[in-house]
Amino acid sequence: MKGPRDHARLRAALRERGARLEGKYNEENYRFEGPGKSTHLTTLRLRVLNDGPRGVLTVKGPAKFVGAVKVREETETEVKDAHSTLDLLTELGFRVEFTYKKHRAMWTLDGVVSVTLDTLDYGWFVELEGPLEVLPEQARSLGFDPAKALKDSYSVLARKHLAKALKAGSGAEA
Repeated sequence: MKGPRDHARLRAALRERGARLEGKYNEENYRFEGPGKSTHLTTLRLRVLNDGPRGVLTVKGPAKFVGAVKVREETETEVKDAHSTLDLLTELGFRVEFTYKKHRAMWTLDGVVSVTLDTLDYGWFVELEGPLEVLPEQARSLGFDPAKALKDSYSVLARKHLAKALKAGSGAEA
């Protein structure tokens, strides 16, 4: 997506289709390195929601693609105190590799597909999650070509954005 106009167009399409807005929130995402990361394909992430105490701890397995649809195992659990969870993970030997912030609006379409409109420092994005057999058609019905979907995760995009910002910063000092 190119910006706020694309998100506005999509919100209008979702409302027209009878989608239900589940909520809007801000999150701060902490990506970790540490002893539990046996491969670079598994990620551990703690999301702090709305700058408050609660959050979500997520472990994601490696991504594979079925056609143009990304499929990955994901385990999540809500935590009452994300900051204590962050302390706990640090005590277990994990360290925060990097963080990134995201504003998310989450919709449910046709009772089965979750559509999230995400705004990050490095762009405007849409994610669709749901049963594999309906995702490509649902994406097309909202004006998206599944074959053109981004393959990179937000973590990969954040890492690239941070590297680019560091490079630009070091170039300005030289």
